[in-house]
Amino acid sequence: MEDTAGSNPQSLGFTEKLKSWLSWSWTYVCFIWFGMVLIMIYVLWSPLKLQETLTSVFLNTLTPKFYVALTGTSSLISGLILIFEWWYFRKYGTSFIEQVSVSHLRPLLGGVENSSTTGLFASVNGEAEPRPSVSECKVWRNPLNLFRGAEYNRYTWVTGKEPLTYYDMNLSAQDHQTFFTGDTPQLRPEDAVMQKAWRERNPQARIRAAYQAIEMNHECAAAYVLLAEEEATTITEAERLFKKALKKLSVYINLLVYIKRRLAMCARKLGRIKEAVKMMRDLMKEFPLLGMLNIHENLLEALLELQAYADVQAVLAKYDDISLPKSATICYTSALLKARAVSDKFSPEAASRRGLSTAEMNAVEAIHRAVEFNPHVPKYLLEMKSLILPPEHILKRGDSEAVAYAFFHLQHWKRAEGALNLLHCTWEGTFHEVSVYPKKELPFFILFTAGLCSFTAMLAMLTHQFPELMGVFAKAFFSTLFAPLGFFADKMESFMPSSFWHQLTRI
Repeated sequence: MEDTAGSNPQSLGFTEKLKSWLSWSWTYVCFIWFGMVLIMIYVLWSPLKLQETLTSVFLNTLTPKFYVALTGTSSLISGLILIFEWWYFRKYGTSFIEQVSVSHLRPLLGGVENSSTTGLFASVNGEAEPRPSVSECKVWRNPLNLFRGAEYNRYTWVTGKEPLTYYDMNLSAQDHQTFFTGDTPQLRPEDAVMQKAWRERNPQARIRAAYQAIEMNHECAAAYVLLAEEEATTITEAERLFKKALKKLSVYINLLVYIKRRLAMCARKLGRIKEAVKMMRDLMKEFPLLGMLNIHENLLEALLELQAYADVQAVLAKYDDISLPKSATICYTSALLKARAVSDKFSPEAASRRGLSTAEMNAVEAIHRAVEFNPHVPKYLLEMKSLILPPEHILKRGDSEAVAYAFFHLQHWKRAEGALNLLHCTWEGTFHEVSVYPKKELPFFILFTAGLCSFTAMLAMLTHQFPELMGVFAKAFFSTLFAPLGFFADKMESFMPSSFWHQLTRI
């Protein structure tokens, strides 16, 4: 073990130096290569008569059938790529080409992966890490996300289908890699194993890697966290593993916050709600700089379960601020409290006759404010749309956030008598047409391959039907293509003495 730990930092240091050297030299190598190619083409332009050769080969020698075959083959290949990209996007929610580029090519070129929640945890010295501006944080980790082994897997056992998309799980893997490896410059051997474990797509492979890390170091808290999330089939078992991870923990603040939060969520799910509330309050007091983690949303849900509405109002007064990022939980909880005060006696007919009272007007305005923030929530609360399991990451103001909110808060709206009736009577008046934001945009490479396939198919058809006309267009195209090169060559001849180019040509 000591030999491994001693040699690993050296190998990692050499790898990092190699990557930094490659990223530094890559740009310069590309520019040098491009310049050498231009010089080579210019030097060989006259001796080899490249212009005449290219014209005779591509325009005079080859028959139209060749061009039909060429464009047809290009269309077929791009069509197959398009079909595969579309299938991969439908199944995993992302582009295969883009995924490979981000996962494998960018690290080699010195790129940095952007995590959806980078900088949301405190560093080991207790200071807050730099975080992107709120406008850049489009995708957020779901504060109330379920446990994979104890909750998500139940759906898989019953239906045989995966409850989470590959894109969602990949974001979680990036979060875990960023947060759970500490702030030390060199990774410990067990940390390197856990880095690979989070990236594994097979749950059993992740669990095996966690046990491997525990064999290397019995104090590896991150491995127990993975087992609590993935292997534990009950909340009680998950809580036991999280407590074990907490005992093994040393100095990793990020991991400490994560474990304490999950322990509080375990207590909430097991019915020990007052204990969960105390743990969440203590966590927020101990780490006040972690407001971006949205622990207060866990606290709001637990307080609503206790029906401690005064405490809920106190939390909202602190976090429902214009300078802080909003969420469906904050907006709709505020609306729920105001609706609860008048909903038990609210009647649409009576309100239309006498008008709205001040309290009713405040409740309606709060509902409108919430619906303007996320218009997808009411249909889930009113059970006009079926609920599904919430994802591990949500898009603010999107359908995923609406699902996550309604999944946990529908029971609280039902408990307040008449609240859903007031919501039903007023939410559609917010605007005439409910927004469908956000629409799921197709990846660039699907659009690109679709355009390439269509363009080459059109060229193949036109070349087959009108060979002579397409030949004229081909000549015009190549003439235009080589025009900048000829212009560049003329300019180079005017700047350089003719003897220099003569000697270079002889070489």
